[in-house]
Amino acid sequence: MNKLHFWKQSRTLSSVFAIGLALGGFGAFSATHELRSGNPPAAFKLANPNEGPSRNSFAPAVKKTLPAVVNISSSRVVRAPAGREMPMDPFFRQFFGDEFGRQFRVPRERREQSLGSGVIVSPNGYILTNNHVVNGATEIQVTLSDKREFKARVVGTDAKTDIAVLRIDAADLPALTIGDSSKIQVGDFALAIGDPFGVGETVTMGIISATGRGNLGIEDYEDFIQTDAPINPGNSGGALINDRGELIGINTAILSHESGGNQGIGFAIPVNLARQVMNQILEHGKVTRAYLGISMQELTPAMAKALGDPQLHGALVGDVTANSPAQKAGIQRGDIVLEVNGTPVSDTNQLRNAVSMMSPGSVVKLKVFRRGSERELSAVLAELPDSENVR
Repeated sequence: MNKLHFWKQSRTLSSVFAIGLALGGFGAFSATHELRSGNPPAAFKLANPNEGPSRNSFAPAVKKTLPAVVNISSSRVVRAPAGREMPMDPFFRQFFGDEFGRQFRVPRERREQSLGSGVIVSPNGYILTNNHVVNGATEIQVTLSDKREFKARVVGTDAKTDIAVLRIDAADLPALTIGDSSKIQVGDFALAIGDPFGVGETVTMGIISATGRGNLGIEDYEDFIQTDAPINPGNSGGALINDRGELIGINTAILSHESGGNQGIGFAIPVNLARQVMNQILEHGKVTRAYLGISMQELTPAMAKALGDPQLHGALVGDVTANSPAQKAGIQRGDIVLEVNGTPVSDTNQLRNAVSMMSPGSVVKLKVFRRGSERELSAVLAELPDSENVR
């Protein structure tokens, strides 16, 4: 029955198509006749070039954003460890064998080139990008949208969040307006802008797929915005903007299979986090993080039930470091941290990020759940040691 119905529909469409062709041919004859007679065809209507873009267009937002997104080309020298040669080129091994390689050693160092993107955030030449775009680079070149090229220097980097701040010697540059990433919602429009594969400035569109993504193993501190706006190699360090042209994130990574191409799952560092890191770099030359002194475990439903926590959210304290701010505040192993300064804690990642971005010496108010009741505690945060793994 379905096949017959489909076949009928096909025949109907074919008949209509045939009639349409016939009428189209007649229309073409009529138009040709009108043109030859010198009379303009009344059926044609040309667009008014003075009319603005469609109200559904992102052109206004993109137009003011593109000049502030730059291409970053970096190079670095890679050296083989002492006592080891660089891997032999497979071409020479195939045709000449390993004996050739022993007689003619491949150089112990080579120069690697990489491409990425960046965002101008200040008219006097400050640029935000990813740390992995410039990590270990000996030379960095920035190309603006108007094709001007500048040598860039690294002001500072933070590998734990994958943020780097560069500066070029230029003034009166077009700077992107920094938005508020805490205001974005799942379902909002998002535009990713960068220089994928070095082809030139490219804009892709999607939505905000999720916020607060963490525990992905990409960086030490993760609070990613997830988007399905296509992000491809070379987009790293580029801009994620909203429909008003405001910077809401720095494009960083994608989740992909072996192809390495975009599959609709991309991640950007929220601009609020990037701005905090940048401000610390500009003010202190480095990022200083606060330290509470606990190791944490994810709270599972089984654990919550065993501990008598009916809320099923928070961060479980697995251990407390001796003489740490946490121990001095009275935090104990088995406590569940429910709130930090009045903000509910959903998981360990959120607690880690919240504490890390506070200033050492600041007082943090914690609400914890212990043995069936809630308690209010206060801790004076210390500075995170470089080798410390707990928070």
